[in-house]
Amino acid sequence: MSLDPELLAVMEHVAGAGSFAELLADPAGPERLEAFSGSHLSYSPPDVRVTSVNAPGPNGAVPLRVYGTDGSFEPDASDAGNADDGVPGLVWLHGGGFAGGDLDMREADQLARELVQRSGGVVFSVDYRLARDGVHFPVPHEDALAAWLWAAKHARDFGVDPERLCLGGASAGANLAVGAAMYLNDIGEPLPAKMLLAYPFLHAELPVLANAHPVLSALPRLLRFTADDCRGMVENYVGGPVGMASSYAVPGNADPSGMPSTAVLACELDDLRGSAELYVNSLREAGVAVSFRMEEGATHGYLDHSAAMGIVQRGLSFLAGELASAKPCQ
Repeated sequence: MSLDPELLAVMEHVAGAGSFAELLADPAGPERLEAFSGSHLSYSPPDVRVTSVNAPGPNGAVPLRVYGTDGSFEPDASDAGNADDGVPGLVWLHGGGFAGGDLDMREADQLARELVQRSGGVVFSVDYRLARDGVHFPVPHEDALAAWLWAAKHARDFGVDPERLCLGGASAGANLAVGAAMYLNDIGEPLPAKMLLAYPFLHAELPVLANAHPVLSALPRLLRFTADDCRGMVENYVGGPVGMASSYAVPGNADPSGMPSTAVLACELDDLRGSAELYVNSLREAGVAVSFRMEEGATHGYLDHSAAMGIVQRGLSFLAGELASAKPCQ
């Protein structure tokens, strides 16, 4: 399949930009980036309750935005005492190459609002520390763990069934989510009910992309990922050579045995698709249940575009359906 028509229509706004940093260095860059994201399209994000909280962590407080109920949840009397009282929940980590992104980006705020409305659940969006200004692994990893442990402890306060609390993220955020779940598994802590991963970046060495689409070569440079790009992101994250990286920092090659059921959303026109596919195969070989969706015509990070686009709606529907169907991890 060729590039999605709605994505194709906005590509002109980032033509010639070698990276997002280069684009934003242009005085017109922020406006170009918003146009590329589809800000001109007619769309109003769902109006859901948002609460700001802080989770304590070893590196200081970790800010979270909680999207959904207001903490006044009371289970129906007819269901009192059932293990499945409460709605599903999701601890979510945005992407950004470990060094960028924030809670206001569409991949965080818009996604959280849409998933709450579609699933009836609650989303805990995590403002983890970014790998810049001297911050490196394990700080973002520890922030992700702190957010998860806080959300698991306080799930009931927001009407969430702790046994239906999921963990996930996009791109580098998916890496943080998998690394956190691996750590929980290793130390014998309760695991997420399910992992929700959008176009995950899980390997320092870029896997060979099978059946690479010729459209890839025509994409703007800032949407491409070379082997050097991937190595550079990981080296910045770990603060040194790739060879010194912990498996919690680069979880794709680790043994995934014992991990929770996992939903993976990959993009057809994405150099990082090989990382998603390789991880899916390793999960299946380890006997982990996997739900996999290949978004045809999509480029990396497409959930950071306006949900006015049909392709974004389809991706959100997949994630919302996986969240709504979450069951306690066996």
